[in-house]
Amino acid sequence: MASLKALVDQANEWLNIAEVPDYPQALNGLQLENSGEVSKIVAAVDACLPVIRAACEAGADLLVVHHGMFWQGAQRIEGAVYEKLKLAMDHGLAIYSAHIPLDVHPELGNNARLIDALGFSGSAEPFAPWKGIQMGLRAKVDLSLSELVSSVEAATGEKAHFCPGGPEQVREVGVVTGGAGSQIYEMAETGIDTFITGEGPHWSFTSAEELGINLIYGGHYATETFGVKALAQRWCDSNDGLSWSFMDHPTGL
Repeated sequence: MASLKALVDQANEWLNIAEVPDYPQALNGLQLENSGEVSKIVAAVDACLPVIRAACEAGADLLVVHHGMFWQGAQRIEGAVYEKLKLAMDHGLAIYSAHIPLDVHPELGNNARLIDALGFSGSAEPFAPWKGIQMGLRAKVDLSLSELVSSVEAATGEKAHFCPGGPEQVREVGVVTGGAGSQIYEMAETGIDTFITGEGPHWSFTSAEELGINLIYGGHYATETFGVKALAQRWCDSNDGLSWSFMDHPTGL
């Protein structure tokens, strides 16, 4: 068993929570505390009602997520919002969320873990500037587009959708997990020939065609399962008496 404060302090330091920019609604860090002790951690992508309910049923003391409870901004404490908070507090479930910090971390991040799962970590380097940080990773490769799509599907466990707008033989790939398809113009300007993300708007497909770049949509949810798992494992490796499990609640997007 570990103290919640110690775990929060560790994660905040590992992920550089105080310095990494994000959207205001992300509210990175501890979003809901408990009585102060943790022995069982559940990792999940979204702090939604079904996940919180399942984490409580599993007897978890701490839920770590990528998308926290406050994406909609200020809300009345009623309906599902009330039920989520009441369930968590009644069951002593603390909730910790990390969004962009858990996308961009060089070891625990979604980008890094996906690049590693694809076998490209040896040549990976940061790219895609945003608010003073680099949002993604790029890597030099040498394989066909069909081989790359198959590798993305194997890494995420989900069917990928793709636009074959660029060369059939892929030489340089860029990865920004989540919903970065709308950044296709900025990605094309970096010189990569293939962009891997989670999802994008309808027009991102036709834009990729016109820009002459391959665009692989691996799934917003599917490309963002890596970081929370890595953080939960790091906590357990660093603190005796902890266990963790992953609560899979896919959206199909």
